[in-house]
This record gives sequence, structure tokens and C-alpha cells, in this order.
Amino acid sequence: MTALFVPKRPVIMAYPKMPEAFAEAEAMSGYLKEKGIDAPFGSLYDEDLRKLVRAGEFDMLIAAGGDGSVLRAGHLCAPSGVPIFGVNLGRIGFLIQVNRNEWREYFDKLLNGESWIENRMMLHAHHIRAGESLGDWNALNEVVVGRGRILRPVRLTATVDGLELTSYVADGLIASTPTGSTAYALAAGGPILPPELRNILIVPIAPHLSVDRGVVLSEGSSIRITVRSDNAVISVDGQPPIDLMDDDHVDVCAADVTTQFVRFGDPGYFYRNLTAHMNENSLGLPR
Repeated sequence: MTALFVPKRPVIMAYPKMPEAFAEAEAMSGYLKEKGIDAPFGSLYDEDLRKLVRAGEFDMLIAAGGDGSVLRAGHLCAPSGVPIFGVNLGRIGFLIQVNRNEWREYFDKLLNGESWIENRMMLHAHHIRAGESLGDWNALNEVVVGRGRILRPVRLTATVDGLELTSYVADGLIASTPTGSTAYALAAGGPILPPELRNILIVPIAPHLSVDRGVVLSEGSSIRITVRSDNAVISVDGQPPIDLMDDDHVDVCAADVTTQFVRFGDPGYFYRNLTAHMNENSLGLPR
């Protein structure tokens, strides 16, 4: 938990495929204007606004949408250290503390100095082929090396800090942050990690005659995933997959930037949020 935070130059960005997000963003902008704060609003894909965020023109980004919107905001904001205030207009909202009917209340708390900044670890992934760098990305949730359109398992070897860990025959391998432990890694059977940790979680997807347990690496460790198949792809935070070739490497380590979130109350909000979502899901199960 870090020092209290009161923004002076916020920007509001809405998920463009969610029509109600723009109406909420406009209402938020008007509400802040009544409080004497100018907060421009627009699409999360508005390149003019994105350039201003990258240049550090704003000291907070309010993301109106769902968890996917917050992921995209994280990729945008992390390099320039801009904190994110998420307002959940979607379904799940693991990453978001404030729902659509609560933002006025939380805006008042924000302006009264009742918020704090939470830093969450990101991953850095580097794609290498025959010694040549083909791309690198930062991830807030996870890096996935998995099977592509051909429906057969991939063969992967995982090396940790230069030492071989194990080989997998599986639908894929997830390298996850603690934040991502409640996303794809959770669906694949991995453990839930507290968000303040800086460990990497490795979880196989549908392993066949391979190690079927998740592994939590010590803080500061790095992993190299070597492809031993011709049908593998890499996807970062659910973005469109990129084809990999046999003997390609994907190196994953902690990124040198973090995603910052505006939070309220004590750090126990994470477990309350998690419990609420799990109870919500359990209500839909047959008894």
C-alpha cells in the first residue's frame, strides 16, 4: 500500500464496443467538471488521447468497461506510470473495484484523498528465432504458448534460470503473473496468488502424460519456453496469436514496469472481491 493519491489531470477512456460506456464516460466527465476538474473523454482506441497518455499529459486514466478494457489500459499506461481507475461495466470485474452504480461515491472519495496506489507486476515476453529477436511484449495477466489451429498437442520444454524444469505435451503452457492467477491460469487449474507478489506462475493446459501441476517460481526467476512442434502460437493477454516455429524460444521474466491501480479501503479488497465472484458463480450451479 502506497501513499494517498488525488489526481489533478484525469482522462476518461471508454471501451468502444460497449455503447453504454460512452454515455457513462460523458456523465463521469460532467461530474468531475462540476467538481472543478477538467477530464476529457473518448475511446480507449483514440490514438490522439493515447499519445497524450504515453507523453504523461494525464495523472490518471479512468477506464470505463470490463476487465479486458483494464488490460488494454494497463498496456497503455504502465510505461508512463499513469494509474488506472477502473469502472466495471462488464460481467466479471476481477481487476476492478468500482461498479457502474458506485462511481460517483468513489469519485468523491478519490477527491477527498481516500485512495491509494497499488502496483501490480507485469511480465516481459521475448520471442527469439535462431538468435534473432522477432518481438517483445508486456503482459499484465499472462503469456500463453499453445496449440494453433491444428488440433493436436504441442511439445514444449520449460527452462527456469538456465536449468531445465520439465517438458510438456499439452494444449499449451501459461506463464502468469499473480494478477493473471485469477484469469486463464485459474481456469486451467492453477492456484490463486495474492496480487502483491512478484512471482511467475507456470500452468500447463490439458497436459497429456506430463506434469499436470502449476509451479510457482521464486521472485526474480525467468523462464524460457522452447517449442518442439510446428503448430504452436504465442498470445499475450488474450491478444491475437502469433505463429511460432519448431525451436523458437519465448523468454519470460518480470517486466521493468508495473501496472498501477487506484484502490480504496484496505488491501483486503482483493479477497472480498474474489469471494463475491466465487459466490456469484456458485449460485448458478445445480444443487
